[in-house]
Amino acid sequence: MVEQQQLAGTLTLTLSQQQQQTTDQIHSLISLSHQIKPFSSKWKTIRHKLDQILSIFTSLPPEFHLSGHPMTSLSDTLQFIQQTTSSCTTLAHKCLDHSYTGKLLMQSDLDIIISKFDNYVNTLTEFVTADEFSLRASHAIVVSRPGVSASRDDIKFYVNDLLCRFKIGTIEMKKQALVTFNEVSQEDEKYVKIGMEIDGFVNVLLKFLGVKDVGVQEEALKAVAVICGFECYKSVLVGMGVVGLLVRGLESGSELGKELSARCLMKCTAGCDNVWAVSACGGVGVLLKICESGCDGDGGGGELVGLACGVLRNLVGVDEIRRFVIDEGAVELCVKLVRSKNECSQISAMEFLQVLASGNEFVKGLIVNEGGIRVLVRVVDRKSSYSSKAREKSIRALMVLCSDSAGYMNSLKNYGFMDHILYLLHNGEVSVQESALMAASWLSATSDEFKKAMGDAGYIAELVRFLDAKSFEAREIAAETLLRLLTVPRNQKRFVQTDQNVNLLLQMIDPEEGRKKILSSGYLKNIEKLAEDQVLDAKKIIRNLSSSRIRSIIRGIWHS
Repeated sequence: MVEQQQLAGTLTLTLSQQQQQTTDQIHSLISLSHQIKPFSSKWKTIRHKLDQILSIFTSLPPEFHLSGHPMTSLSDTLQFIQQTTSSCTTLAHKCLDHSYTGKLLMQSDLDIIISKFDNYVNTLTEFVTADEFSLRASHAIVVSRPGVSASRDDIKFYVNDLLCRFKIGTIEMKKQALVTFNEVSQEDEKYVKIGMEIDGFVNVLLKFLGVKDVGVQEEALKAVAVICGFECYKSVLVGMGVVGLLVRGLESGSELGKELSARCLMKCTAGCDNVWAVSACGGVGVLLKICESGCDGDGGGGELVGLACGVLRNLVGVDEIRRFVIDEGAVELCVKLVRSKNECSQISAMEFLQVLASGNEFVKGLIVNEGGIRVLVRVVDRKSSYSSKAREKSIRALMVLCSDSAGYMNSLKNYGFMDHILYLLHNGEVSVQESALMAASWLSATSDEFKKAMGDAGYIAELVRFLDAKSFEAREIAAETLLRLLTVPRNQKRFVQTDQNVNLLLQMIDPEEGRKKILSSGYLKNIEKLAEDQVLDAKKIIRNLSSSRIRSIIRGIWHS
């Protein structure tokens, strides 16, 4: 205890000495400034700021240095004031003897000095207020959280109280106030909207993003993430410099801080808004480095890597950034991430590849050259350990990547993609089955060669099964796909060889609608002629079509 008192006494003496030295410097500068004629308005402002600093010094109570205030921070501030005062004194002498190199440069230097002194005034004010606040914290009135039916005024009073704690509370009080704000913001968005209307509220939150205390920084990021979710506030945050702070958070924050920073950037850049702000702050390179870290193979940091891919996915909507990202090796990175052990990284990488490949033949070629088709097909393989969601993303990426290229489609075929899709149609989870059905429809629209291959592989039976699915969309896609396959004679023959196929169709046909379809198709008379020529398959079709409910329709057509 005695040692602590001695230490406190030593620190107090040091702070008192610093304060006296600073005071002497300021008095000397004020006296000198009265002799200066050029830039008189600037020097008048400087004197005003110096007077404010002196006023704060003289108003400090004796017990100030004995309170629980962080003395090292105050000591640093006094040193900064001394350094700035010294620089300002140098400028004063230049103005007195007219030795400055240019008016514009001197004006700029004086503006910088004024800005610094203004910051010192604010900082010292916060020190004093925080000290007083700390001394009476144990006796402070705690404002109760407003109820569900609270008025707007009640909520505003509560948010103002939180803002007060943001500004003048101890580190722990600031953190707790942030936690409280995040809690009420999740419950009711009115707290966010009212907070955004209060002067200085956003400034304080953004200032917290640069503090050393990890807990305060993370809670502030959570608050910013909530605000970023409001479309109308994104531009406000970006205009106040949030992007640069978030990029810095990506580089040097805690693991949670980095993830929160990435989430905020994702929200800020949704819809290609504010993309250039991220690029200007060096964010693209930082995001690529994060993605590269996910290629190590240990599966760590997957959440952050996935978020980084998500931000990049938003950014590449701008052609210049897309080219830069590709030049920096984004395609190779993504293909490696698909092979990684972390599901979040895998899925985000596949989504990113899909966006990069969309409508860009050059990028498609790069992906294929990096082995992209083989890697993505391996995700769909039933023998692989990838999740259902990863398989869905892979299917969609392959559909974008291989469209409009016979060569890429043949690669798909050679890698067994059709067999994997057929397996998923029969055995996959519902969500995967839907993606597989879309892939089957896509394959059927490519060429007669693929239609034949699908018929040979056994797709017809699976598609017929989907005609009785619960989902209307699934039934529609299955019917359209089946219709395409049946434009190939080989598949028509295979289809009618199974009585169940025709019977199922007959059960689903509306008589009136069926009459219209058959009348407009022209197929019936062709089949009838083939049957008259003793073609066995044609006779079988006529026999199947002439049974059940369709018989009356056919008779009506022939007699019309």
